[in-house]
Amino acid sequence: MSENPAQTSNHELFLPDFCAIPVVFVIVLVAELLAFVLAIAPITGQRFQWEDLGLISLFIQWIALTGTAVLCVARKWLCRFSDKIAGLLSYALLILVTLLLSEAAFWITRYTGLFTVLPDNWHMDFLARNLAISMIVSAIALRYLYIQHQWKLKVQSESRARLDALQARIRPHFLFNSMNVIASLTRDKPAVAEEAIEDLSDLFRVTLKEGSGQTTLQEEFDLGKRYLRLEKLRLGDRLNIEWNIADAPADIKIPSLTIQPLLENAIYHGIETLPEGGTICVNASTRDDTLMLEISNPLSTSQTGKMNNKGNEIAVANVRERLQVFYHGRADLDAEDKGQIYVVTLHIPLNS
Repeated sequence: MSENPAQTSNHELFLPDFCAIPVVFVIVLVAELLAFVLAIAPITGQRFQWEDLGLISLFIQWIALTGTAVLCVARKWLCRFSDKIAGLLSYALLILVTLLLSEAAFWITRYTGLFTVLPDNWHMDFLARNLAISMIVSAIALRYLYIQHQWKLKVQSESRARLDALQARIRPHFLFNSMNVIASLTRDKPAVAEEAIEDLSDLFRVTLKEGSGQTTLQEEFDLGKRYLRLEKLRLGDRLNIEWNIADAPADIKIPSLTIQPLLENAIYHGIETLPEGGTICVNASTRDDTLMLEISNPLSTSQTGKMNNKGNEIAVANVRERLQVFYHGRADLDAEDKGQIYVVTLHIPLNS
């Protein structure tokens, strides 16, 4: 485990929360598997007996649960150190727990008459064997947790990078067109121009914001409406919008800039290719604890079957990947060219 100089105190520790029930369950399960392996390979040469499994399981679980409790209590203290130091301290604590409990187990079994598995003169061998096993298992476990944590950080970093790419992809000519439209409205329709400036300001505030990369569904709808109002000023009667979102749970969390890029695609790859324009439909429905968001736009004859161009394909793939990362693979996005209509459907779990 390499130390990162940029790490500061109270950073996100690579160790999981050992007080959490799922973590404790996994530790108990792994400890029992280890006990079974040790039981079927008797340490004194005699044949395997099921009675040995009970004693070995009791001893292994005693060490595993005590070590878990120690790391649970020490977690806040370990967060003050870098991953390298925290890993070494955790390793030392686990070895110390093994040593103390092994010594206690030896003397307890000796004075209670349960000492039937090991020879009477095998005190040091008993301690050495337990310490060796603990050192190997603890090293493997801590290394696995560290690698898993680094993988998680890498996935989060890639997700943030995809968000940054979406935030930076609002096209320059959209800004120029919007400013030209606003300029033309300032004399004849100042109230409309003021509203357009507010919409443009809100839109760019979101695209330039740095944060957790998540928002509510209602806020995402509001952002999409602001974007479409600006495009409506430019396209006029060529652009119509239908919102059928009454059934959508407005307060659920979704990744930022999920809907706006898909609306932008519908404009540039659909409405703008049609001299007469068309209607963008946004429909929301729920089914089996899943929110279904559908965004559709008409296509010109020349565009039919060609919506999988590079620009559109990158944007759709970007949103799909961010959904899958945000919802841990439980969300998805389907895009389908249905002849004269292009439909993008988002499948979002309601119980995130």
